[in-house]
Formats: sequence, C-alpha cells, structure tokens
Amino acid sequence: MDQDEIAVIIPCFNEAQTIGKVVDDFHRELPEATVYVYDNASTDATAAIAMKHGATVRHEPRRGKGNVCRQMFRDIDAACYLMVDGDDTYPAEAAKGLCAPIIDKKADMVVGDRLSNGTYAKANRRAFHGLGNNLVRAMIKWIYGYEYADVMTGYRAMSKPFVKTFPVLSEGFQIETELSIHAVDRRWRIADVPVEYRDRPEGSVSKLDTVKDGLKVIAMIGTLFKDYRPLKFFSLVALIFCIGGLCAGMPVVTEYLATGLVPRFPTAILAAALMFTAAISLATGFILDAVAKVERKQWELRVYRQTEED
Repeated sequence: MDQDEIAVIIPCFNEAQTIGKVVDDFHRELPEATVYVYDNASTDATAAIAMKHGATVRHEPRRGKGNVCRQMFRDIDAACYLMVDGDDTYPAEAAKGLCAPIIDKKADMVVGDRLSNGTYAKANRRAFHGLGNNLVRAMIKWIYGYEYADVMTGYRAMSKPFVKTFPVLSEGFQIETELSIHAVDRRWRIADVPVEYRDRPEGSVSKLDTVKDGLKVIAMIGTLFKDYRPLKFFSLVALIFCIGGLCAGMPVVTEYLATGLVPRFPTAILAAALMFTAAISLATGFILDAVAKVERKQWELRVYRQTEED
C-alpha cells in the first residue's frame, strides 16, 4: 500500500497521444502527489509513455473503466484521490481547487463541473452527450431530490473513507453515475468546482459509445434505485399494476352492478391478477426496505471504523 497525501489516479485505454502531457501537467500542479496510470490493456504505447514521464504505472487486464476504478480503489492508499481521464480534456490547473475541500475535510466528493460555465457545450463535438448528461441529472433529481451540476464528469476528488467504503458494481462508463448516486444516497458531503473543459485533440478518439453506454447508464440508475430505495421503487411498480388492474376491472365491476352478470370472465381474471401482483410488489418493497435499512446501518459502522483508522 502506498501512503500518499494525494493520489492522482488516471484510468487509461489507448491514450498514447495525450498521456505524457497529462502526467507532466499533474506533476507540475501537484508536485507532492503520486500520479498513478492504470493501463487497461492498451494496444498502443500508453503504459511506456506514462512510465517515461514519471508516472507509477499499473496494469488492469479486465476491460472497462469501472473495473479499473475498482482495482485503483483497492490498491492505493491516500488521504485524497483525484480521478481524471487521460485524454487531456480536463485542466490540471484546477487540481488544487478540487483537492482542497477533501484535504480540509470539508467535503467527501468534489465534482469537477464542466457544464455551469458553458465550456462543455462549446467544446464537445460529440452528438447527444450533453442531452444524456441532462437526462441523468434529471433522473437523479427526481429519485433522490439532489441536483448535480454535472453527473458524468470524469474529473473528481474523493476522500479515503468515501473510496474505501464504496462498493464498485459497474464495469464500464457507468462508474461516474454510480459514484454520484452513492454519494447522494449515503449522504456524503458533496461540493462542485467549475472547471474549464476542452475537447480531445485532433486524432484522439473517444471510447464512449453514446447509445450503448447511455443505455447502460440508465440501467445502472434503475438498478441502484431498486437497491438503495426499494420501497419507493416497488411502490411505483405496484402503482403501475394497480392502475392496469383498475382499468381492466372497472368495466367488469360496472357491468356486474348493472346486470348481475360477469360476461367478460377472462378480463375479470386479468384484473384480479394485476391487483394481486400490485399487492405482492408493495409487500416486496416493504421487506427489501427493511433489509436495506439493516445494510445501511452496517455500512455506517464501516465508515466509522474507516474514519477512526485515518
């Protein structure tokens, strides 16, 4: 384990064009920090270039940013973790501003906000990325009641207790959404720091598939919603089935009250089945909510132990 005050952690896949500059920039801005580059089975010279520029290089063969972050969080021991992409889209000049609230123990996660100052919308040339970010922000606000300035940013600083008690579930680019939701649900202290965003240099290619990875992000939000807020999730499911049962059953009941007959017997069975399913969903929500509360208490105790170790 490496005992550092600040660890700059950079997950990389085929970033040979930019990684040298990124490492040099963060060495310049944070000379006291250790810069880690985790090479995610690159097919170019990313690892060699990073090592030549003085980074501590490690290798993660399992493809996907989530897999890389999981291993980084396990391996590295530091008071502050500054995560940044290796594509030279985030300014190293903002590093001290992101790390300061963590070092001063005023925040547990600091988000590098690209959206508030308009630089992301101006510089990013990839279609629908801004729309996807806004959609995820809206979903998190609706479910959790917290409005992020920027959810999908890859530039953020985190405290040791936050990192060491964070269970990484995702494998790919869902990791930013997972970090954001975990911070809100577990009531960590969150801060936003506006940063200037610049698009990738000419010849550098993004690994993010807008549609495929966007659907994975939405699926991750649904999964975490079910796991973190089961009562709310299954109550909504129950409401949907209940509405379906009422729509199917009301004409049958009305006809029965008027004639005393039930000529549409299959529809009556369908309505009863939908209402029964709604009741089962609601009961499932109550049971899983009790389980989630026990798990949350155990997690809180783990955080206390981790904080005491620091």
